[in-house]
Amino acid sequence: MSDATVICSQLSFAWPDETPVFEELSFTVGGGRTGLVAPNGAGKSTLLKLVAGELRPTAGSVTVNGTLGHLPQTLPLTQDLTVAEVLGIAPVIRALDAVESGDVSEEHFATIGDDWDIEERTRAQLDRLGLGHLALDRRLGTLSGGQVVSLGLAARLLKRPDVLLLDEPTNNLDLDARRHLYDVLEDWSGCLLLVSHDRALLDRMDRIAELGRSELRLYGGNFTAYEEAVQAEQEVAEKNVRNAEQELKREKREMQQARERAERRAGNAARNLKNAGLPRIFAGTMKRGAQEAAGRAGRTHAARVGEARTRLDEAERALRDEQRLTLDLPDTQVPAGRTLFHGEGLRVRHGDRDQFAGDGIHLTVRGPERIALTGPNGSGKTTLLRLLNGDLAPYDGTVRRADQRIAYLSQRLDLLDADRTVAENFTAWAPQRSEAERLTLLARFLFRGPRAHLPVAVLSGGERLRATLACVLYAAPAPQLLLLDEPTNNLDLVSTGQLESALASYRGAFVVVSHDEPFLARIGIDRWLRLADGELTETGPPEL
Repeated sequence: MSDATVICSQLSFAWPDETPVFEELSFTVGGGRTGLVAPNGAGKSTLLKLVAGELRPTAGSVTVNGTLGHLPQTLPLTQDLTVAEVLGIAPVIRALDAVESGDVSEEHFATIGDDWDIEERTRAQLDRLGLGHLALDRRLGTLSGGQVVSLGLAARLLKRPDVLLLDEPTNNLDLDARRHLYDVLEDWSGCLLLVSHDRALLDRMDRIAELGRSELRLYGGNFTAYEEAVQAEQEVAEKNVRNAEQELKREKREMQQARERAERRAGNAARNLKNAGLPRIFAGTMKRGAQEAAGRAGRTHAARVGEARTRLDEAERALRDEQRLTLDLPDTQVPAGRTLFHGEGLRVRHGDRDQFAGDGIHLTVRGPERIALTGPNGSGKTTLLRLLNGDLAPYDGTVRRADQRIAYLSQRLDLLDADRTVAENFTAWAPQRSEAERLTLLARFLFRGPRAHLPVAVLSGGERLRATLACVLYAAPAPQLLLLDEPTNNLDLVSTGQLESALASYRGAFVVVSHDEPFLARIGIDRWLRLADGELTETGPPEL
């Protein structure tokens, strides 16, 4: 359907406690692929739910022209469902089987409708998403999280929607699954509105929509073009702020000079009148006239100063708060030849099955190496990180590690005490530093003033990551080997940029597990490892 559209008119929404999310938001999104971006908490998922009709707006309206499919971040599925049931084709398959067995009841034909080719279409759709090996009677509980997400997308696509809403569809997908998804969306011809922090996916969009509380701004082109446009806007805004600041200073200077001139004229006039011996009533009239003239000039200059200040306020509002981290981490430096971890023949057993093939895993990490650990979901990447950290002991093999100098950031970001504040956690990790120094360091991680005293439990994902990084990187002793497990999962683009800034300042070694290819390309990876089928191999960087 070429005219598939989503139209929001004066859309407002607030939570039951009256916390506003949107106010009078109006926009139209038509055919093609649109990537929706904004910081976490801005309401991207809420907007999709409003469009899908799962939430009711406080005011305004939402109109969807065409049939709609919505894939949320979390799928409410039970593990005993079959693939066919998740895809919504189980009744049609049963009806087809009944007809093939000779049962020609009218209800079977009604169930089948025009879907006589449903198995062929289903197989084709599963193949395109890398799920062609799945049997239709396989239970959901035997699938990985990434396979469930891909299966949920297949279910929506089988219904041939005109408008498709996708909320973080690449979360939990490995590199192969992501590439299958990219290929499927490359051919999309309807109206796609997609929320994602995946740069590679956003670079496949036709336009980027930036969400604000009362405005949705559309930028033509992909995410790279959007970043370039925003950078150009920022440069203009910064120039306008500088010009407005200079104008305000000039107007203030001219107002002060005018005031001083008026005071000098008044003083001179008073002396001249006295020396001239004029009658008192005439002298008073002249004095009042001079004061009124000075007052009018003062009001004129004050108005000009007010206008200049208003222009400065407007220019500053156009500036974006980049919220970048600038760090210096000399204590994390590690000499090039130092061995931080050495493992030979490491073997781990899950139940009666060995996690790693052959004679186990062999791995050495030396100096400030930056290692990317890739591989399909379920291959044992997290298990290997736990071996590196010492959380998990191998049942066979030898290990030598730099104890007390290794830090592990799991996907759950659960290193900190959730009931204590950011400042209290930082004190526990860096007790050797003074309170003033700790507050200064926390400010560099954007925890300034009252934000340093927030409980960890109330922090967003990006804030929790920053708090954890602050504690870990300034701990005593500082880590020389950092282990990161899917650190960009559920982070918005600003938080991902902050993580990249922190890693750019880090001077030790790190091993990072990630399926986020643009993120890996930005953090200076110099060694690539792939874990698949129980074997760890050295590889080159993937082709982006």
